[in-house]
Amino acid sequence: MNKQILREIGLTEGEIKVYLALLKLGEARKTKLANEAGVSSSKVYEICARLQKKGIVGSIIKEKKKHFQAMEPKRLMDFFNEKTAKVEQQKKELEKTIPLLENYLQKEDSKAVLYRGLIAIKNIYKAILEELKKGEEYYVIGVNYGLNLPGVREFFENYHRQRAKKGIKVKMLVNQDAKELLVKNIYSKSKIRFLPEYLMNNMIILFYKNKSFIFFLSKDSIALAIEDKEVSKGFKSYFNAFWKLAKPK
Repeated sequence: MNKQILREIGLTEGEIKVYLALLKLGEARKTKLANEAGVSSSKVYEICARLQKKGIVGSIIKEKKKHFQAMEPKRLMDFFNEKTAKVEQQKKELEKTIPLLENYLQKEDSKAVLYRGLIAIKNIYKAILEELKKGEEYYVIGVNYGLNLPGVREFFENYHRQRAKKGIKVKMLVNQDAKELLVKNIYSKSKIRFLPEYLMNNMIILFYKNKSFIFFLSKDSIALAIEDKEVSKGFKSYFNAFWKLAKPK
């Protein structure tokens, strides 16, 4: 049996061992349960208490001694539904709280922040979909998908599908060696030119309005985010100079 789903819904390794042992035994006292589950006898009461709280283990008193027994497996779905409902409620509360937290943000003329990881890079692109409106445009210098990064091409295929559907435009200067690798829907509502080989660079620069991002796509990606109108203006001049040198598809 694949135990991963039990881990994913919130059971610890000890809880999984004890629950499966109880399913096998039917009911058991502490020592027998500990031996069957392969956990410390001193931990059994603590683990069973957590499982009882989750509604998937019960206890009975027989001959003045406590015995534990597993509830029927479909009670796992009750536990999952309760957990899901709680997460959904937390999500609603968080959505209410975010505008209040944003009031604490310091309003500065400019700022620079360093982000780490592929998730941060993906969030940059998700922010474009949220912040730009139909007909607005952003700019990219140095398009590539990194080396052997699982899920990255699929992410950009989905991203450009959403971007085009929303009507957000983009002008791109693409690395020459990435020409044949571009996702097909990147050409929708976009203008693309290709950089000469001597100007190729794995660095990606993305900017719009007063926001600029400099990053490399890799497993341990690092992105520098700069919020400054003059920086974006400088990148625009840099972009326009390269646009004249680049070749259309």
